[in-house]
Amino acid sequence: MVAWLFLPEVVGVSSSPWKKRAKPRPHLDPCGENTSSKAWEQRANNEPLFAKRFPPFPARVFTFQAELNGAPVERSPTRACVPRADRDARPCMAIVGVPKEIKEQENRVALLPSAAYQLLKHGHTVFVERGAGVGAGYPDADYEKAGATLLDSHDDVFARANLIVKVKEPLPSEYPLLKPGQLLFTYLHLAANRSLTTALVNSGATCLAYETVEVNRRLPLLEPMSEIAGRMSVLVGGYFLAKHQRGSGVLLGGVPGVLPGKVVVLGGGVSGVNAARMATGLGADVTILEVDIERMRFLDITLHTAHTLYSSEAHLNDLLPEVDLLIGAVLVPGAKAPRLISREMLRQMRPGSVLVDIAIDQGGCAETSRPTTHHDPVYLEEGVLHYCVANMPGAYARTATQALTNATFRYIETLADHGLAEACRRLPGLLGGLNVANGRITSRPVAEAHGLSASDPRDMLESSAEI
Repeated sequence: MVAWLFLPEVVGVSSSPWKKRAKPRPHLDPCGENTSSKAWEQRANNEPLFAKRFPPFPARVFTFQAELNGAPVERSPTRACVPRADRDARPCMAIVGVPKEIKEQENRVALLPSAAYQLLKHGHTVFVERGAGVGAGYPDADYEKAGATLLDSHDDVFARANLIVKVKEPLPSEYPLLKPGQLLFTYLHLAANRSLTTALVNSGATCLAYETVEVNRRLPLLEPMSEIAGRMSVLVGGYFLAKHQRGSGVLLGGVPGVLPGKVVVLGGGVSGVNAARMATGLGADVTILEVDIERMRFLDITLHTAHTLYSSEAHLNDLLPEVDLLIGAVLVPGAKAPRLISREMLRQMRPGSVLVDIAIDQGGCAETSRPTTHHDPVYLEEGVLHYCVANMPGAYARTATQALTNATFRYIETLADHGLAEACRRLPGLLGGLNVANGRITSRPVAEAHGLSASDPRDMLESSAEI
């Protein structure tokens, strides 16, 4: 016997005839428009430009209520609500600006063309300064093809956008370009820069730092650059050990019959692990100094040929006389780097040894460290070559840009779609990135570094009119 089963949907009968179907509730966009699927379909029939950007099915609807007593509410400074007279031309959207980096020899760009395309698909506007991506291998034509609008002026990007996405901190010439109600999302490293901190507080802008976004004790937006800096530290350290670079003439990997060079890594975090991996791969004799016992167990298991040693001044003093390459990879999230290496300790090192201070962005971990550039990366102090480039990953701009955008785009997209307050609810780690808001410092490590008071970021978020 064959039994034929007819699904209710096939024969047109409701699967639950005794249950009334809920009537769909209309949705209102931030400007107060009805955005139910029927309304969107009607608008699409009358407005080809609107329909091209937002197809009627499935309609992309805003899920938040934006009307209060019959009046439209502007939910966020990162959103531009169009005046009623122009409302039919386009819906509310974020205006994202991508300026060209002006820090010396900084070739990274904050947004890939593919990421700009995704933001445009969500209905946002993207302004990109001409030449912003050229140094990373992304010509202007790639951004034009993605649909972004190219601007000739650096100032225009800041003036027209209210969500500014950068790679490095603003330089003094950019301080006046920031304005109240604007959202800045970039690497800031404020603990090591009092003048920048003061400028951001005075600007009235809301400033989020990549390096202090924290998720499960990880720094997901800092990790990609830490990986690059860690791997790069061994490459540049080995290069400057060459005699013609004023180094000691030691080859880190050695050769048969000759002992390899000695590498000491201060810190077993992301940078330290990647530095140790590269050094062990070259065949160097590697020792990692760390204070976290569990972390040392992890390093001992994963890096079979590297040694681990509990980090103390006494242990470091024992190692320094024989070190060829010393790598500073210490980090206290958001705070100024601890000074672990004094001038007296450096004098114990052999002439021609190399110090690579990855922590220079946060002030450096050596008393003798000061920021340098890729154009002039090293200087000699106490007989030791210091490599203290503050934007190390910028040397490998294409790889660094791809790695950075992979990590940041999720946060940028959420900020553009929902504004800061809702983005922090959806991505709680983003709240840790809030360093400055409403003219107040909201990061305790930054405030402590400058002897200032800090405000609770949650309070600033609640009082900032749904940023």
